[in-house]
Amino acid sequence: MHSRMYVATMPYILRTFLPKNVTWEIETSKKEIFLTFDDGPIPDVTPRVLELLDQYNAKATFFCVGDNVRKHPEEFKLLKSKGHSLGNHTFNHLRGWATSYKHYHENVNKCNELVNSPLFRPPHGQLTPLMARMLHPNYSIIMWSVLSMDFDHSVSPYKCLQHSINNTHNGSIIVFHDSVKARERMEYVLPRYLDHFSKLGYTFSALNGQIKH
Repeated sequence: MHSRMYVATMPYILRTFLPKNVTWEIETSKKEIFLTFDDGPIPDVTPRVLELLDQYNAKATFFCVGDNVRKHPEEFKLLKSKGHSLGNHTFNHLRGWATSYKHYHENVNKCNELVNSPLFRPPHGQLTPLMARMLHPNYSIIMWSVLSMDFDHSVSPYKCLQHSINNTHNGSIIVFHDSVKARERMEYVLPRYLDHFSKLGYTFSALNGQIKH
């Protein structure tokens, strides 16, 4: 995915295309950030993320790909043991704009047989209004207010860090990736991001009770 094909911070006007029940950030006056990680669990990468989070007493939400849960049960077991929140990221990391409604819904439910979470994030942020309404009875749809760009090879680790810091505020939901593709940039950005906001008095929380279904 080239950097020109995605929006790193989501303008308000784009949010209006999806139903109001979609969550983009958390309204709060507290110095609180909501870390999220997409695409895992992956051997070596997910355990490294967990180590970094432990160092800062940080909690996060992991939007897991069902097939990765199936292939890497030990990493998934470790993830659950750390007390982080889990989310559904489809079973096969499907692009919503290129998938039929029926197949997409079946794939989400197949993932949920393993992940068992009411939280859902569409891969690539691709979700139509009809899909959102279809999923709403059973899932809370979580998008983001800051995309770290850690998956983009055309963006330097330093630029990822500066973008992530400059666009974060109280209640931000930020996306990182515990994937092989994003590892180099994620491992540079994440500890520096955690250190920066910890020194400013921020806490890092998982998504759960803040979401109104």
